[in-house]
Amino acid sequence: MTKPRQSRTFSPRSESSSSSTPTGRSSSTATSTRSARARSGSGSPSPTEAPLGAPLFLLNLKAAPSALGAGALHIGQILARQGSARGVAVAIAPAAPDLGVLAAALPIPIVAQHVDAFDPGAHTGWVVAESLRASGVVGSILNHSEHRIGPEDIAQVVGRLHAVGLAAIVCAKDVEDARSLARTHPPYLAVEPPELIGGDRSVATARPEVVRGTVEAVREVSPNTRVLCGAGVHDRNDVRIALELGAHGVLVASAVTRAVDPAEAISELLAGYPERPRHAA
Repeated sequence: MTKPRQSRTFSPRSESSSSSTPTGRSSSTATSTRSARARSGSGSPSPTEAPLGAPLFLLNLKAAPSALGAGALHIGQILARQGSARGVAVAIAPAAPDLGVLAAALPIPIVAQHVDAFDPGAHTGWVVAESLRASGVVGSILNHSEHRIGPEDIAQVVGRLHAVGLAAIVCAKDVEDARSLARTHPPYLAVEPPELIGGDRSVATARPEVVRGTVEAVREVSPNTRVLCGAGVHDRNDVRIALELGAHGVLVASAVTRAVDPAEAISELLAGYPERPRHAA
């Protein structure tokens, strides 16, 4: 069967762009105001705003058996409650079938784990940006180590997401990969060395030079892009060190999805953030 031809309609956001990606809902007044603009289609944040907030705690549920359907909603409710209580900007990325349910039920931003570079149309099985927006989703992870896509597709999808008012969270495997992908000017870029993903050692503690180097490289190429630290982040110390190295938050999965008590795991991770009223940086 012939693979559908991908659209080349949109181009990635430039640093001089006059608009940025609207955000979804959150528990804070500032973020809720931006959410209202996004849903009404009127106005958008300035390019210097972090559409999901910063410092950010982004939880990727992957396809973990305990985090599907009702399990995803349960974890999302815990995350929303604890994020609000501590004043940390939080967002969650559930499996695709759960996106609409969580977007309708939770007061925090919901992001997809992947999106494809197609216009709406006859593309069975592919995920288009417009379908995410229609579901109430506010952005998508791209190029995760478990779902790699090519550089040309990354640039195109970042542009497509921006064009429909959604945020891209692009994943990079190392400093040079981050430097290259930062040229697509996504709102967020997460550095995750594949060998540390799902392990017991955080990139922030095992290879701090990767986090520090990524922050510096991305700042040179795309100053408005926020860097997230992923891979092996398990406790408050990992989070604290990541922030001290210059990261604008963390991307977490197994520390919560494999935990016996997800609420305890989330509480431990959020304790690594400064406790303060939530705001976008």
